[in-house]
Amino acid sequence: MNHQIIFDLELIRRYDKAGPRYTSYPTAVQFHEGFGEAEYRQWAERSNDDAAPRPLSLYFHIPFCDTVCFYCGCNKVVTKHRERAAPYLERLYREIALQGELFDRRRSVDQLHWGGGTPTFISHDEMRALMAKTREHFMLRDDDHGEYSIEIDPREVKKDTLALLRELGFNRMSLGVQDFDPTVQKAVNRIQSREQTLAVLQEARRLGFRSLNLDLIYGLPHQSVDSFSRTLDQIIAADPDRLSVFNYAHLPELFKPQRRINEVDLPSPADKLAILQLTIDRLSAAGYVYIGMDHFAKPDDELAVAQRNGTLYRNFQGYSTHADCDLVAMGITAISKVSDSYSQNVKTLDSYYEAIDAGRLPILRGIELNADDLLRRAVITQLICHFALDMAAVEQAHGIGFRDYFATELTDLEHMQADGLLEIEADSIRVTPAGKLLIRNICMVFDQYLRKPREQRFSKVI
Repeated sequence: MNHQIIFDLELIRRYDKAGPRYTSYPTAVQFHEGFGEAEYRQWAERSNDDAAPRPLSLYFHIPFCDTVCFYCGCNKVVTKHRERAAPYLERLYREIALQGELFDRRRSVDQLHWGGGTPTFISHDEMRALMAKTREHFMLRDDDHGEYSIEIDPREVKKDTLALLRELGFNRMSLGVQDFDPTVQKAVNRIQSREQTLAVLQEARRLGFRSLNLDLIYGLPHQSVDSFSRTLDQIIAADPDRLSVFNYAHLPELFKPQRRINEVDLPSPADKLAILQLTIDRLSAAGYVYIGMDHFAKPDDELAVAQRNGTLYRNFQGYSTHADCDLVAMGITAISKVSDSYSQNVKTLDSYYEAIDAGRLPILRGIELNADDLLRRAVITQLICHFALDMAAVEQAHGIGFRDYFATELTDLEHMQADGLLEIEADSIRVTPAGKLLIRNICMVFDQYLRKPREQRFSKVI
């Protein structure tokens, strides 16, 4: 696979519009309340009846944070009161039991993830109890070959936290950094020293954690090319296995904490693009491979290997090496993918507690995928993961004539081909190095729902 990426400023400016991130297709915008607990149970049962039932991926949402980061758009509960986690975890244990009853216990949990919020907000005893309850109802692996990951706030790591997490079976972690510049940190209310972060990284390596990821954000207040270059110097020296470099989307009308960010302090669109270009150039020179959609990895990291092997996948946690799993997500606002369905849990603590206390799965909405959804999901997944599409393989898998079925889309792609974003050949589509940063635009052409008149709210593609 050609890992080259070209930063074409004119193309980026021309195509930089709002669009989905395609952690699913159809996207969550299409979920509806006509899909509820009964439909979810039916799809879970069908998933067990498959000739070769897929392994499972489990996600747990721990929504609590000690302090609020002003840039954050996640579903979270900000509190200094650690005891607030107890009633939530009590309900989460009950949801685990309800979900465990639905799935064949022989289905191995090949992937597990704790996200948030701040998963390490809960106490060590609560961590042990959560993993024990999970093991009681699902078949967790004991061979360390699963992909068991957790999001870490280095400020929440105590002396024995990482050793405990390793003991519990975690072997991957993602550390939130965002930026090391003190002025930027103060502006977004995330004070976190370089020493604090690197100490966690070094301890994780000593304990045998694999595939360590660091999260960065560009577009935050007071950032400049020079300031972010200094952060990149320190990040590259730390030598993480993966990096996620996200674009900050300033949407204060949607996310209240962002109202505490002074808009005049944000870098201009031109400065944001310059920071992005710097990041791509620096990470590429340091030997990182551009996976796509904000993600970079070392060439020997599992993500890069999966991309070369054609097995890379994308789900609600981002890029993944486990395309064959049914995703069972638990906790508020968590999104599951079971067989040919998506579903999302309720979004507030009160509604979550009410559903669990009534013995119900706390499903708010979802969607059943039809044949067209499955076809378009396959097309979008191949493009966003591998920057290429084999038309003949799609035809064989879905029983269609690609050029007839997607005649409108291929016509729409012609101007992108003329602009140098992609090449349409006899039986394939190949994204060029200049088109990789604009892969969301290319995928949007195949999104049937975007052709329907409806208000859509998405972040800018760059």
